[in-house]
Amino acid sequence: MDVFERKQEILKMLHRDGRVYVNELSRLFGISDVTIRMDLSDLESKGLLSRVHGGAVSCYKTYYNMSMQERLSVNQEQKKNISEAIVGMIRENDVIMLNAGTTTLTAFRMIPAHLNVSIVTNSMAIALEAGANPNFTVVLLGGQVNFKYQFTYGDDAIAQLQKYHADKLILSVDGISADAGMTTYYNREVEIDRTMLSHAKTKIIAADSTKLGRIAFAKISDARQIDYVITTDDPEQAEEIGKLKKTVPNVITV
Repeated sequence: MDVFERKQEILKMLHRDGRVYVNELSRLFGISDVTIRMDLSDLESKGLLSRVHGGAVSCYKTYYNMSMQERLSVNQEQKKNISEAIVGMIRENDVIMLNAGTTTLTAFRMIPAHLNVSIVTNSMAIALEAGANPNFTVVLLGGQVNFKYQFTYGDDAIAQLQKYHADKLILSVDGISADAGMTTYYNREVEIDRTMLSHAKTKIIAADSTKLGRIAFAKISDARQIDYVITTDDPEQAEEIGKLKKTVPNVITV
């Protein structure tokens, strides 16, 4: 395998898993850690990934150029495990708020169809799928529409959202840090997320391990406003998970 082919394989693994590790790549390709680090540095210089301690994670520039279906396939197993833990917290007759995101969409899809729940969301994808179930009462917030990422936003959406209160909020974020709080790439959705936080009894953050320690474009709120962080167990993120446990009442790794 030549250098080009090796780098393409690394990108495929990154697209599938969301994160790669230097020591694992070294064993897989039978080359030194130094060579792998050179490969990762070159890919980072092209904007194809972001270097982190011990490896690399998906680059936001690449990720947010993907379609909804492409993004659903990234970190798919982590999203599934996180969603299973969240859905285990949902009860009959709950009012649930969900913002737009592939993790919240995955969580919604795992809610048992027999449950009677009310769903308030700015996600067009969630609302369209939820509307097909007669057991679900669905409120899609009106307002301006982002067609590419299928969510609503703006003053009209926020005004409507302020009419509702939820038992549980499931919030998908692009970055979460004990120091920097919760952040998102979509600055137009920030006020929606903040309003959801202020109108929910139990606030649950769904974030796979690649989001831990990240700081995205726009800040949503401090981490201390959260009740639960549901994330995936990752030894490389032990320090950040430890910091979050000192700030957030419940940090659950799956």
